[in-house]
Amino acid sequence: MTRPSPTSGQDLTGAAPDEAPAQWHRVLTLLADISLFIGTRAVWTQAASHHLVVATVVSLCYASILATGVLTLVVRRRRTLARLDGCVLVTAVTLGLCAYAMNHGGSDEAVLTTRAAHEFLAGHQVYGRPWPWLFGHGVALTPTMTGGYDYTYGYPPLPLMLTAPLLWIGHGAAAATLVSTLALIVGAIVMWRLLPVPWRSAATLVCLGLGLLPVYGRLGYPAIVALALLVPVVVGWPRMGGGGRGDWVRAACLGAACAAQQLPWFLAPFLLAGIYALRRGELGPRAAAAAVGRIVGVAATTWLLINAYFIVSEPRAWLSGIALPLTQNADLHGQGLIGISLYLTNGSGRLAWYSHASLLLAAALLALFVLFVRRLGPAATVLPWCAFFLATRSQDGYYLLMTPLWLAAAVTAPPQSFTTAWQPRPAFLRGPHRRGARMATALLLLAPSLAAVTLAATGSPPLRMQVLGARRTSGALAELTVRAANLGDSALRPHFTLFTLTTGQGMGRYWFIASGPTTIPAHSSARYELLPPSGRFALPRAGVRIRIRAFSASPTTLSSADVHLQAVEKS
Repeated sequence: MTRPSPTSGQDLTGAAPDEAPAQWHRVLTLLADISLFIGTRAVWTQAASHHLVVATVVSLCYASILATGVLTLVVRRRRTLARLDGCVLVTAVTLGLCAYAMNHGGSDEAVLTTRAAHEFLAGHQVYGRPWPWLFGHGVALTPTMTGGYDYTYGYPPLPLMLTAPLLWIGHGAAAATLVSTLALIVGAIVMWRLLPVPWRSAATLVCLGLGLLPVYGRLGYPAIVALALLVPVVVGWPRMGGGGRGDWVRAACLGAACAAQQLPWFLAPFLLAGIYALRRGELGPRAAAAAVGRIVGVAATTWLLINAYFIVSEPRAWLSGIALPLTQNADLHGQGLIGISLYLTNGSGRLAWYSHASLLLAAALLALFVLFVRRLGPAATVLPWCAFFLATRSQDGYYLLMTPLWLAAAVTAPPQSFTTAWQPRPAFLRGPHRRGARMATALLLLAPSLAAVTLAATGSPPLRMQVLGARRTSGALAELTVRAANLGDSALRPHFTLFTLTTGQGMGRYWFIASGPTTIPAHSSARYELLPPSGRFALPRAGVRIRIRAFSASPTTLSSADVHLQAVEKS
């Protein structure tokens, strides 16, 4: 007997078309479910030896992942699949808490936040106070171009204020890492709830899956707190400025995010410019300015309230502290174009131009965003981070820590949201050759940053260094003799002539100058005896490249040279 074909009211699964989940929804849920495998085995391995309860919970999470994977592919109704999205989220949250239970030691940022919270509760000054004893023994240092290290707290105060009430939970940085871990979980839940139902598993995927952001949460990064506060701001952000309670909540979250970490400072101008363009296209210039003014007013008030205690008690130290990442002149590091001078050449005497290029690119991108908001509006949450690729510190954390916002904007701020946005149109952009004029405008705005980064990358290192001798003890390097010739027109001042040896991509601690002048005048040379900071420098295996690098802060320069020990070794 021939089986009847499906009627118009049913699909091949037997469910009505309006109830059957879309295949892409199944795939997205499955991807989020699969992403939970990443890093889970390491947590289970740790727990199985001495935390059996945690290991058991992780094993149950494995069962949940497997069962959810099967059900995701066989359920017939959208409502059932939406419930499985919730199951994936619960499993991800559980795994995140298990990972925190096993790894909550934190990074240097968490250690600083914890110390600052202790000082805050004690009524002591928080900003501008060095705490060198916190570092070493596995806690990373932040070297500066001045030849020293930064031991102070350099973030806005909200993370330390959230950490202070939780200091009782454990020793070390456990409180600070708990704050950032819980912030990430709350941010993921909020994003999950705010996104359209079929897209909810994407929030689980980017926030708690992939084994990426949860690691930063367990390290205690203040940027995670800022990310969580930005989630309700960015989801559906083109609707901001329309009035109502939602605007107040979003503006307050924006102000709180800016009081948690400095990265939101770079995003805020793009969002405000976009909101003005959207509201002006609908309501006119005066109403648009009033709408943006209300948002700025609420955000600024929230920011001031969070910072008020420190503004009153230590105004100068507070201002220097929250601006520290911009002014500390930290060492060169990152995956951006600074790698040209760090790894591909022997350095540059014009490193400051990398910073100039970064600022010029940020300004250019904001100008392009204003001019072409209908096209660039959907990229408002990605554009701000492009400028960091040109900076002297261009580490990938500046990009990836805010990637959940990319997703939030992609889902809730599509291109059609910007079709009526206002765009300034000078006469030269409205003529018969407007397409060519727009391309020329974009190139003209981007040209200064390109010229600046070219100038930085092509600079010559100011010091020509020659390793004259080396002394080994027990397979380690105990002393290095170097001659440095200053080829530049500027004298290198005392703290600018310190050296460090590095292997691989990282930078070690500065070496001590046992003998040698504190200043190398222009067009002169000097001889230095350098000692390892820990008394010995363990030599890598044969064939590994060893480099000596010399940094200076004013002007900001880097000079590098290879160390060939066999040719200069002392007896």
